[in-house]
Order: sequence, then structure tokens, then C-alpha cells
Amino acid sequence: MGFIDQNRVNASLALQRGHYTFPRAAKLREAFENCLHDYYVKASIGGHFEVRGMLVTGESRVGKTSETVRLIEEFNASMTKMPNGKVGKIIYCKLDGSISWKDLGHKTLEALGYPANPRRTQGELWNMVRHQCREQGVIGLYYDECQHAFTSGKTSNEKLLDRFKALMKEPEWPLMLILSGVPVLASHVNSEEQIAHLLSHIHFDEIHLGRFADPTRDPDMIELNKLVYTYAERVDIDVDDLVDVDFLQRLDFACASRWGLVIELLIRAFGLCRLHGRKTATIDTFSKAYAHNSRLPQGLCPFTAPDYRDMIDGDKLMEMMLDE
Repeated sequence: MGFIDQNRVNASLALQRGHYTFPRAAKLREAFENCLHDYYVKASIGGHFEVRGMLVTGESRVGKTSETVRLIEEFNASMTKMPNGKVGKIIYCKLDGSISWKDLGHKTLEALGYPANPRRTQGELWNMVRHQCREQGVIGLYYDECQHAFTSGKTSNEKLLDRFKALMKEPEWPLMLILSGVPVLASHVNSEEQIAHLLSHIHFDEIHLGRFADPTRDPDMIELNKLVYTYAERVDIDVDDLVDVDFLQRLDFACASRWGLVIELLIRAFGLCRLHGRKTATIDTFSKAYAHNSRLPQGLCPFTAPDYRDMIDGDKLMEMMLDE
């Protein structure tokens, strides 16, 4: 007996392939295009120049990484030729856990497809990074979860920021930096005035719904409603009898006010509908979908508990959701 249920896979494929474009995506794209335009113009003129970059912050699971990666993939797929005739590329590198400058050089080389002997010195690793970027036409580096590169030590953080700044001002091959992470990353970056000036800051907010929000005026409730309908329409699921103010508030609470977690739950819930041949989503659908990925005691569910805000500790729920 196999472990993969192909019917279950097929039920979720169309949902997983979808992408919802939030209004914030326009701001991110504008900042990204401004950086690229600045780079292209300066490279066309020639000589030494410094490039601009982006700082993207937000709490975990709000969608900052997926939006930024999507933008970078679109640029890489465009095969845009830079003034030197090479096709420009931006490399993605995710950081996890505390990391030194030498470790960062090694991870960057791996992202460039060039594994290096870890016994090489810090200087040798970074010289190889610069060389490979020039050879491959890489004009930018995207460091995701970049808060891990910083420590609690002021001196070491200052050195890191100086090194980032040096990459952006490298005489032979300046590199556009995109740094993303949780909000504390902004406080680290903003402690150095010059690099803060070079990085356009885009912040991704969580969902902010008031307990008595007006569904016709509250922008996040309007966006949340639109998000539910967009995913439902993608697979022809009826949600007219399901979606009201109470449901949207419960959906927000259940997903710890994180847009990314809401999308994951919508995919599971509507995937269940398709798997069982149902055309209409119900509270029971969402309760079952939620139970698939919840550590709450059996029978305790934000979608069915009458006084869910009193029965379920919102802070502890958020910890459990993000820990998963």
C-alpha cells in the first residue's frame, strides 16, 4: 500500500499552484524595480558606484518570503541583459540559526552552485563569492531570515553591517542586497545610517481585525473576505452561506492573524471539499481542516467553540501555530 493518495494530491494541486496578490505586493514590486533601475543606470554610466537594496520585515508567516521569492524568480526568468551584456540574476539564500560571516560566505557560495572547502579562510571564501557573482552575472543576493546573522554584540553587528555595506559599494562588482526577517532586523539595520539609507524598507503587517470591525469599511476584513472567495472560486466551492463577520473573525483568530497561515488553512479546507466531492464549504469543513494541523485538545476549536476568545488563550495558540 502506497503512502501517497493521488486523489488527495489532485484535490489540492490547483489550490497550491494559485497565488493571491495582496496590495502590499505592489509596494514591494515598486521598491524592487527602483533598485534594478538604479543599478542599470549606474552600470550603464560605468565607473565605481554604490547600489540600492531592500529590507523586508514582518512577523513570521505573514508572506514576506513567498512574495519576495516570487518577485526574484520573475526577474530571473525574464533573462534581463545588463549593460555589460550578461543576463542579470539574483541568488536566494536562507539563513537558519546563528551564523558567522565565514559561514555566510560558505552558504552564499553553495547558493551560487559552487561548493567550497570549509577550511578555506573567510577572506578566500568571500573572494570566491565575488568572483562567482561576476562570472555568473549575479547582481544581487537575497538573504532570508537575516536576523540570524546578527548577534547581541554591538561590535560584531557593526562589523556585519560594514561588510554588507562594502558588498553594495564593491568597486569591481557591487551587489544589490535584499535582507528579510522579523521586525528586530530593522532595528539592527537602522543602527547604521549609511546602509539604512541604501535599503528601502517594506514592512508586511499581520491581520488587524477589531472585535467590532465594520465589514464594509475595515480594510483587513475586506481583504480577508476577498482572500476566502478567491481561493473558493479557484476550485468552484460555494462559501456564500459560510462567510460572515463571525466566520472571518474566527478565521483570523484560528490562524494567529497571519496571512500565510490563513492561506494554508483555506487550501486544506477547500482541498477536503474537492476530495469528498462537495461543492459547498461549511464550518464542519474548516473544523476538520483545522484539526489536521492543530495541537489544541480534541473538541476545542476556534470555529465551533461558542466563547472561543475566552476558552482559548490567543497568545498560546499563536505560539503553537508558529512553532509548527
